[in-house]
Amino acid sequence: MSQAQAVETKSIPHQKQVVGFYQHRLGNVQITALLDGTNYLPPALFKGIPAAEVTQILKKYYADQAKGVQTSVNAFLVNTGSSLVLVDSGAASCFGTHLGSVLSNLKASGYQPEQVDTILLTHLHPDHVCGISQNGVANFPNATVYVSNDEANYWLNPKQVSKLPKDKQAGYLGTVEKIKQAIAPYQAKQRFKTYQLGDQVQGFKVINTAGHTPGHFSYELKTKDETVVFIGDIVHSHTVQFDKPETAIDYDIDLKKAVQTRLKQFKDYAKNGQTIAAPHLPFPGIGHIYSADNQRYQWIPIHFKD
Repeated sequence: MSQAQAVETKSIPHQKQVVGFYQHRLGNVQITALLDGTNYLPPALFKGIPAAEVTQILKKYYADQAKGVQTSVNAFLVNTGSSLVLVDSGAASCFGTHLGSVLSNLKASGYQPEQVDTILLTHLHPDHVCGISQNGVANFPNATVYVSNDEANYWLNPKQVSKLPKDKQAGYLGTVEKIKQAIAPYQAKQRFKTYQLGDQVQGFKVINTAGHTPGHFSYELKTKDETVVFIGDIVHSHTVQFDKPETAIDYDIDLKKAVQTRLKQFKDYAKNGQTIAAPHLPFPGIGHIYSADNQRYQWIPIHFKD
């Protein structure tokens, strides 16, 4: 065999992606975005928009993939200087091995789970709450977990299931079981607490952004230079739902209210320029929302900072 032939047949294995955390400073606050993993959504999950239009939008952004519509699952660790706050926590093992990296990425970023004193949950869907514990043991043993009173009542009130349509009850009960398992270690130590509109938690203002779930809340933190909002699941796609913000997704419990919330919040963020941290926009999920006409929007990711 000639030397040229030997070079041609040599195999160099592809290497795995290693990105897992990204640290971003706002004034005196450091935000560490933590990647839990990447998920793919069937385009049919988007509601109120023709399938052909979904495909057209995805192609425009070079986001049309055979696997489906790519979405990140992100959580955010906020070091205020006096407190270490985790906003959402990822899915742990609730959805399979492609998710569940928040805890390992938190450690890789230079922090330890024992340092986290506060966990703010935007809502109780498993890809936000399951990461707080594993096999009945708290992943963040010194943290107190907060969620809105409305959200806790929706998922933890045993009378709620009878109010749902028959075809929704099994899915609801399956989700409730995952939630209960996740929060149990914190409840046992009286470290699971609820808040209401108007309250503040560790300097974070709570903002009612219901629709995706009945008690969905976002969190606003003002630094000395600017304001950052941890928006939760008011949006799941940086393509479809920015070009067509009136598009709901099947995961929304109240589709109409979820759309109204997104339209209201997008308009505010585009006008006032808050920094946005989003769990389902492309990692690290930190950026700004722009609009020229308050009808169509654009996601502007932050520029890399060393």
